[in-house]
Amino acid sequence: MPRVIPELARESLWPADADEARALQDRLAPRVRVEPLDPGGVRLVAGLDVSYGAAELVAAAVVLDAVTLEVVAQATVRAAPSFPYVPGLFAFRELPPLLAALERLTVEPDAYVCDGYGLAHPRRFGLACHLGVLLDRPVLGVAKNAFVSEAAEPGPTRGAAADLVDGGEVVGRCLRVQDGVRPVYVSVGHRADLDSACALVLRLSPRHRICEPIRRADRLSRAELAAPAGGKQT
Repeated sequence: MPRVIPELARESLWPADADEARALQDRLAPRVRVEPLDPGGVRLVAGLDVSYGAAELVAAAVVLDAVTLEVVAQATVRAAPSFPYVPGLFAFRELPPLLAALERLTVEPDAYVCDGYGLAHPRRFGLACHLGVLLDRPVLGVAKNAFVSEAAEPGPTRGAAADLVDGGEVVGRCLRVQDGVRPVYVSVGHRADLDSACALVLRLSPRHRICEPIRRADRLSRAELAAPAGGKQT
């Protein structure tokens, strides 16, 4: 259902060459908007994740009601990777099938959470930024590990946080979402700021370390990957 905004749909968005891909990130990075997002105004949130097999991948999008955390809509796409495995360029490998999965949704999410990075990226343009700019929608990156940045260990209780710093610049936040459980790494993708991004991640993480939309998308993509190829896609 969501589509790339017309202004960018005319561009060559999927170069096959790594140097061209980095150059495109540099061109698009200034389009990222950091602005407040009202977590309470988010009613539908999409979690995105990709699972990999030996020669194929499955991209999954799962939309949850942000209050009840019940599944509202979901979609998967099975595909062969169209871009090599290059750190910092995962968006070129994962976004084409993720966008295809999003087009299969029957609802329009208010916000998106990605298993990956936003501004916490060498060129300040990770997968969450890339998706946000293409759709011009609020997007957050929530990762299990830090990529380019460093942070002090946050306090042991839920909600404790420490800034992620790269080259003297705050690019994200190390956030404890459950008491005594390893933190996650939150960064802005587009049309959000760090405070609102962390507030939304906490809201979406009532029981587990991984926020519920991403956790559901991970489960769905793994299940689809394990299903026989050629079966009906969600």
